[in-house]
Amino acid sequence: MVLKLIAIDLDGTLLSENGTISEANKEAILEVQKQGDVVAISSGRALPDVEAILQPTGIDCPIMTGNGAVTYYKGQEIQRFSLSNHVVEEVVAILEKNEVHYELYTAQGIFNRLGGKELLREEIGQLAEKVTGWAGELLHHYINHQYDLNQTLSKTANQTPDTAHLDVYKLLVLSLDEKKLSELREVLSGREDLSLTSSGRGNLELGHPDAGKGSALRFMANYLGIPLENTVAIGDNYNDLTMFEVAATSIAMDNAEEQLKELSTYVTKHHNEDGVAYALRTYVLHK
Repeated sequence: MVLKLIAIDLDGTLLSENGTISEANKEAILEVQKQGDVVAISSGRALPDVEAILQPTGIDCPIMTGNGAVTYYKGQEIQRFSLSNHVVEEVVAILEKNEVHYELYTAQGIFNRLGGKELLREEIGQLAEKVTGWAGELLHHYINHQYDLNQTLSKTANQTPDTAHLDVYKLLVLSLDEKKLSELREVLSGREDLSLTSSGRGNLELGHPDAGKGSALRFMANYLGIPLENTVAIGDNYNDLTMFEVAATSIAMDNAEEQLKELSTYVTKHHNEDGVAYALRTYVLHK
């Protein structure tokens, strides 16, 4: 029997709205692993955060973090794409000039822009008459979750982090101002030394041009000796696009962006309705 490799996104996909893996999703993953196939987590999150989410479930699997920037197998790092210091310095200067909150994902931890929460609060106050429900939801999620992750978060000592000694593999930009994000996207999208994507409304995710969930999936399949025709990707947002382009079978969540649904082989149930379990049992198990 030829093994399959199934790459699964976290937020909006495997995780329920409360940020946990449901019992149904857990059992389906364990059953797939028992069948002999390989399940891998593919997320924009950092390794300590992913490990903290998986730990209560007993799921042990390869992990592709930072949107494919850093890949781990059996607890060991097997691939990393870090941004050069001068690129990070240039981008940080642009973000500071545009007064947006950002985080640096590094080998030394996550560095938050000083005053980031306050900046987001100011934005929602300034845009109170214009924002729709998603902005309030984003702010609530960020303040009550992002800063309380089950990982060690390092806060910068000043407004502009000293990036010279940091191994940065991802920059996360958060803003409730759609116009500001759109302008930043336009400024940064033309650069050949950056990859630019998003995992939801209100953010931009910047990384090495060779990093991506698709390239990480391709690398992992080659590393494990699994043909690409036996790969499956499950996701919901724009940072999953490259993964969908590489995988032989792509499965979009019911709550996924329309562009992903159009690219997908199948559409499963909503992430709050155990959509991953449904996808695994319908399209992967015993196939």
